Amino acid sequence: MIEIAANAITTASIVLAARNSVHTWWLGVIGSILFGVTFYRAQLYADVALQVFFIATSLMGWWHWLRGRNGTAPKVSRAALPQLLIGVTTAAAATLGYGILLDRFTDAYAPFVDSAVLAFSVVAQILLMQRRVETWPVWLIVNSIAVPLFASRGLHLTAALYVAYWCNAWIGWYRWRHLAMRAGSA
Repeated sequence: MIEIAANAITTASIVLAARNSVHTWWLGVIGSILFGVTFYRAQLYADVALQVFFIATSLMGWWHWLRGRNGTAPKVSRAALPQLLIGVTTAAAATLGYGILLDRFTDAYAPFVDSAVLAFSVVAQILLMQRRVETWPVWLIVNSIAVPLFASRGLHLTAALYVAYWCNAWIGWYRWRHLAMRAGSA
């Protein structure tokens, strides 16, 4: 039952993110709490840690999208190449490091794959908070890794919805590229 509620609320949050709606954030907090419980029960500990991160960044993203810097909410724009390279390199290193920790010190299932979902989700979430177009291709990578991981743990509803999130990421990428062009930052 918790997995169903987590997926329903998170789906609403993800659809609203692609639509560039600030309501994505408070729904994200609720969905992350429910997913934290779901993933703990499935021994996906990196994903539990990720939900804690999502709760904190959802609160920050909510504030940032409402107020931004100097009281002005940020517009959708492109990330700089150095920012992307740092993010991807850091995520790859974190995947390896956290995967080793989970492998050696826990009973985690698929510690390296689980860690990749965590690390690249962090990068995608930071880009989302900043309203960067590149959040969407990173979410495509995350969802491509997460679908088989969740399916292998019997979280079939979650896996199916991550396929839908994968499709939503394509829609978000398309929409946000157009928003960035209109804002003059394409």
